[in-house]
Amino acid sequence: QDYTWEDHGFSLINRLYPDVGQLLDEKFQVVYNLTYHTIAMHCGVDTSMLRRAIWNYVHCVFGIRYDDYDYGEVNQLLERNLKIYIKTVACYPEKTTKQIYTQFWRHFKHSEKVHINLLLLEARMQAALLYAL
Repeated sequence: QDYTWEDHGFSLINRLYPDVGQLLDEKFQVVYNLTYHTIAMHCGVDTSMLRRAIWNYVHCVFGIRYDDYDYGEVNQLLERNLKIYIKTVACYPEKTTKQIYTQFWRHFKHSEKVHINLLLLEARMQAALLYAL
């Protein structure tokens, strides 16, 4: 059975620590919904599928999978070097190097790469909270 932040984690943490659930949820939503509607040189792009793929891939790395998500999207949208980077930062942050950082999305702005880091760190925090709760 799915144990999700939206259905279970949020309400449980609010019972344990009132108002903390709302603050965490707002933090997750701000990062998840953050977009400039650009990818590299392309403007006016809907990046929601990419952001969802990154978020769900991080959860998948930690053993959290959702029945209603097509994980084929992860393989279509995330190149191999990006998946290596995400897994390294999420699981072994001490092994993260500049070389791993520069190997994915070579033609993208640093601000877009920073957004990837924000997404993966918040998704990792949410996954850890789901396990803890």
